[in-house]
Amino acid sequence: MRLVATGLLVAMAAVFILSHAALPRDQMWVGFVEAFAEAALVGGLADWFAVVALFRHPLHLPIPHTAIIPKKKDRLAEAMATFLQQNFLTPQIVARRLAGVDIAGAVASWMSSPPRAARGRGFGRLAGQLLDAADNDAISDLVRSGLNSNLRRLEVAPLAGRILDRSLDEDRLQPIFDRAVIWGARILDENEYLIRGLVQERTQWVLRLAGIDDRVANAIIDGLRRLLNDMAYDPEHPLRIKIMIALKDVAFDLQYLPETRDRVESWKNDMLDNPELGRFLGGVWGNLKEAMKAALSDGGAEAFSGKVGEGLRTFGETLQEDDELRRSINRYVRRAVVGMVADYGEEIVSVVSDTVKRWDTATVSDRLERAVGRDLQFIRVNGTLVGGLVGVCLHSLIVIL
Repeated sequence: MRLVATGLLVAMAAVFILSHAALPRDQMWVGFVEAFAEAALVGGLADWFAVVALFRHPLHLPIPHTAIIPKKKDRLAEAMATFLQQNFLTPQIVARRLAGVDIAGAVASWMSSPPRAARGRGFGRLAGQLLDAADNDAISDLVRSGLNSNLRRLEVAPLAGRILDRSLDEDRLQPIFDRAVIWGARILDENEYLIRGLVQERTQWVLRLAGIDDRVANAIIDGLRRLLNDMAYDPEHPLRIKIMIALKDVAFDLQYLPETRDRVESWKNDMLDNPELGRFLGGVWGNLKEAMKAALSDGGAEAFSGKVGEGLRTFGETLQEDDELRRSINRYVRRAVVGMVADYGEEIVSVVSDTVKRWDTATVSDRLERAVGRDLQFIRVNGTLVGGLVGVCLHSLIVIL
C-alpha cells in the first residue's frame, strides 16, 4: 500500500508536468486536467507529510512538531497503562468478568482428559512464546517486590513455633534426631585424631611418657561414642528427652514470648535487606519460567506421566463430578484474582508502561505503524484523490464565474 500511495503521487506529478508541457492550452478540458493533477499533487504531498510526521522526521529534517510519537513515547506509555488500569484491571470489572467463568470446570476437563499430542504441542509452543515475550526484568521486579512485601508482612516466629510444636507432638522430629545422632557418630569417627591431638597438647610431658594422654583420649572418645549409641537406640534416653523439652520451650517462646518474636522478626528483616537474598528473589521468575518452559516443551505430556499424571487425572475426574467443590474453587479463584488486582493492579500495568518506555524510538514507531497498517497509506491515497476532486470543483467554479 505504501508503493501504491507513492505510485499514485508520482502519477499525479507526471500528469501535472504533462498537462503543462505537452497538452494544448486552447482546450477547456486541459484546464480541468491541470487543476485535478495540481490539487491531487498538493493533497498527496500534504497527507504524506502528515503521516510521516507522526512517526519520524520527513526527509530526516528536524522540522518542528514532527516525529510526534517517538517524542511522546513516555506519555504514550503512561496513557496506555492508565487506560488498561481504568478499563480492565479494576476489581469491579474483573469480578464481573469472572462471575460466569467456570475456571475449575475448565481445569478439571483439561486434567481428566490430557491434550492430544498435536494439540498439546501447539499449546506448549504458544505458552512458551508467551513466556518468552514477557518482559523478564519487569516481571522479575514485580515478583521480587511481591515476595519481599509478603515476607515482611508474614510473622515468621509464631508460624515456626506452631510447626515445631506440632512436629514435637506428633514425633516427626525423632527420625531427624536419629539422623543427627548417626551424623554425630560419623563425625566423631572421622575426627578422632583431633581429640587425641588436643588431649596430647594439654598433657604434660611426664604424663605423656606414662601414656596418660592416650588413656584420657580413649576415655573421652569411648564415652562420646557410648553416649551417641545409647541415644540412637534408646528413645527414652535422658539427654534426648532434655533436648526435646528444650525444643518445646523454644516453640513456646516463638509463639508467645514478645522478645523472642521481635528478635526473629529482626533477623528476618535483616535477611530481606541482604542484597544476596534480593538477587535470589529476583531470580525466582527466571527459574520458574525455565521450569514451566521445560514442562511445556512436549505439550504437557511430561506432566501427565507416571503416578503424578494418574493423580492429576483422578483429581480432575473428581472435580468434574463434585459441583460444590467446583463452586468453592471458582469462588476462591475469583477472590484471589480480584484481591491480586486490587493489591497489585498498579504494579501490573506498570509492566506495560515500563516496557514501552524501554523501547527505542524506532521500535515504537515501527510497531505502531504496523499496528495501524494499510489505513495509513489509504490516508495518502484518499488525500491525493480528494485533493484532485477539490481542485476540479474549484476550477469549475472559476470557469462558471
